[in-house]
Amino acid sequence: MAPGGSGAKGGGGGGGGGATKASGKTKREAKSKGVDKKTAKQEDKPPRAKVLEQIKKKVAKKDREAERKAKKAEEGQGAKAVSVKVRARERRGEFSDKGKFLTGGADRRVHVANMKIRLTSKGIILAVSANAIGAKAQVNTPLVPFTFEPLPLGTIKPTGWLRDQLQLMADGLAGHEYDFYKYVANSSWLGGDQEYSNLNEGFPYWFNGLVPLAYGLDDARLKEQVHSSAQTVLRLQQRDGWLGPETGVDRNFWARYPLCLGLIQLAEANRTWTGPIVSALHNFTQLMHNMLADNYTGYIAHPGDELDSDGTAWGQVRSQDMIITLQWLYEHHPGNHSQILLNNMQYLHKEGLNWEDWYNEAAYFGQDIEKDLNTVDSTVTSENYPFEHGVNVGQGLKAPAVVRRFTHNESLVQTAYDGVNWTMTYHGGSHGSVIADERLVGLAPYSGAELCTSVESMYSLAYLYQALGTNYYADRAERIAFNGLPVMLTPDWWARQYMAQQNMPYAEALTETPFYNTNAWGQTYGLEPNFPCCTVNHPQGYPKFLSNSFVKVGTNGLAHALLSPASVKVALSSSNVFITCTTAYPFLDTLGYTISADAPFSFYVRVPAWAGSGSTVAINAERSTALSPDAESDLQLLNISKGVTAITYTLESSVRTEARENDTIAVYRGAILYTLEVAHTNTSTLPKPYNSPTTYFPSDYAPAQSKDWQYQNTSAWNYAIDPSTLVYVGPNSTLADYGLDTPIWSPGAPPGYITAQGCLIDWPMAFDGSVPGYPPTGDARKCLGVGDVALLKLVPYASAKTGMAELPVISLNGSSPM
Repeated sequence: MAPGGSGAKGGGGGGGGGATKASGKTKREAKSKGVDKKTAKQEDKPPRAKVLEQIKKKVAKKDREAERKAKKAEEGQGAKAVSVKVRARERRGEFSDKGKFLTGGADRRVHVANMKIRLTSKGIILAVSANAIGAKAQVNTPLVPFTFEPLPLGTIKPTGWLRDQLQLMADGLAGHEYDFYKYVANSSWLGGDQEYSNLNEGFPYWFNGLVPLAYGLDDARLKEQVHSSAQTVLRLQQRDGWLGPETGVDRNFWARYPLCLGLIQLAEANRTWTGPIVSALHNFTQLMHNMLADNYTGYIAHPGDELDSDGTAWGQVRSQDMIITLQWLYEHHPGNHSQILLNNMQYLHKEGLNWEDWYNEAAYFGQDIEKDLNTVDSTVTSENYPFEHGVNVGQGLKAPAVVRRFTHNESLVQTAYDGVNWTMTYHGGSHGSVIADERLVGLAPYSGAELCTSVESMYSLAYLYQALGTNYYADRAERIAFNGLPVMLTPDWWARQYMAQQNMPYAEALTETPFYNTNAWGQTYGLEPNFPCCTVNHPQGYPKFLSNSFVKVGTNGLAHALLSPASVKVALSSSNVFITCTTAYPFLDTLGYTISADAPFSFYVRVPAWAGSGSTVAINAERSTALSPDAESDLQLLNISKGVTAITYTLESSVRTEARENDTIAVYRGAILYTLEVAHTNTSTLPKPYNSPTTYFPSDYAPAQSKDWQYQNTSAWNYAIDPSTLVYVGPNSTLADYGLDTPIWSPGAPPGYITAQGCLIDWPMAFDGSVPGYPPTGDARKCLGVGDVALLKLVPYASAKTGMAELPVISLNGSSPM
């Protein structure tokens, strides 16, 4: 995999554009080092969370000032507020009365260019609900409402390229796991005995994604899978209310979280299932209440339990996902259990590993979490692991907004913003996802982003936009949806990656893994390269993106929040509305809406932050007008009359760059990331077990379409580009119904590309020649040949599969391509 024309692993000299493997080079033998270290994901357990204790040691010298602030604030707020120090100590029992804690203040503020950071001087007071466990809850106090109300599953249907993608999912791996994949078809949840982990999460992950896929497409075959498996799960519900196969000391709440998210979606989409599901959930949440009241049984570890405190940490750090179900029941089907549901929320939060304790300045910057974690003291990273695990982070991004709903703690609005902003600034990839090859690292272009993290982050960001209404979250959700997610699936959706890199000129077994805890096959495509969780969890990505794409605004308004081709049919307070959006967005810039309404209503379109001032909207072919969106939500109001209305919404996009590590840039147009096109060939085999990647499943185990794939590059990748030469080349079309190729996320399919002038540079390899390392900087960065300037092609990152998305910058001083 040495760069163009070089036979040395170190990458270096050679002519331009040749094959990357030198003649006579021995094919690299793959070493499955990740598998040698750990053969099952459950073995990678987070140590006990001692985050607060670590912070105490680091910042105790500032504690006296913090205590003065806390005392002053408490005097002003009485019982309605408690300090983080006291709240954490009461919750976890980790501090004595002499324990010290500081959240930090204005001296540790972070400012990031071009981002709307709204930090204020922070003391250590966080307002929380006065309803402590055991105190009388205010049952009549509603949850804080969503800024934009989500619509029931099934209300929104995909059209255009998004429908094509969901249909490929249905025809691909997601739609066939129920037929053959042992961690679904033979799961212990369905009476079998196959699990990849003693957490028993495989089937719940799959179910949580298949429900919105089945009802998004209105696919009879998939709905039958959903109904049959739901019927089995409810039939096997144990007499005391427990959902799942576990008994006694084996019980742990975590795997119930994705199961319940799937169940409430089914209850929304199909009224036949509402009653049985609500009844089952009430029986379960009553049992949950009893168990949590009994010294947090099933939530924290006790002597003799199947899971120790490392294992139970999964449920503690992901508790917000269960709280979403509790809040759904409380708002829609409380029965006589409102108090129990509120108490359960408080119980889970009281003894949870809570993200508001993590996303504060002292916890984050006081422990150097903004740095590449490979360079941070291992005693810090190991003890903080639950907050550093990538999938936990993806799920946890929404936690402050979820908790705010029942605590009415408005400071969590800022905490939510800080959490997303800090994560994406210090650990965010140019593809939009969180860089965490199991654990957060830094911004290295060879570090990985996990498929599970991508789909969980998309859902969290969509939730945050609905809950808090800040445009930043919707933009971030779209960046993953159009880049970080689809790059990790083959065009036919029959194979997936475990890790995606920003600079990924090939996808094959590596000599040495560059990842924290992922084997040498993690960047290949297949049934289950590395851990199986991504096989069962990836189906939620696009279906939930679809189901969150339109939202209610007030009682008589509807907004297109996540821009994509879709239709929606909904009854508002004074109007029945049907809207169809026809568009080639994000590949092109025009969205067309056909709206039928039996009375006037308010319609809104979201304006992405990257959209230029030339963006316009026209109603019924009238003169286009400039946009004036709301400053916070970036929603543009359009007053719609009774009858049929046609809208043309045109966004102004241009080529732009964002700075990355080591004087490199990422290149965007609109929501799409562009990558240097690196040609490849591919080879396939029968699928391999994740914990034995040198053996193969029997030929009759999976459908013939299920294969493991490796992509080998056939063109050079070690280029630097001159950003002043970037030019977009695309179809001269403003048609909303512009015809797109399918599958759209395949090489050469999307319309439009970007050209740039560049030249080959000496670019060293890393990790025993496995991956491109950091490019040289300064005087060491220079063209390999005099006048050797090439005209390069950059294409949409997710369609290319192999490419270089973070390119070093070089000035060519007016040189022209040869």
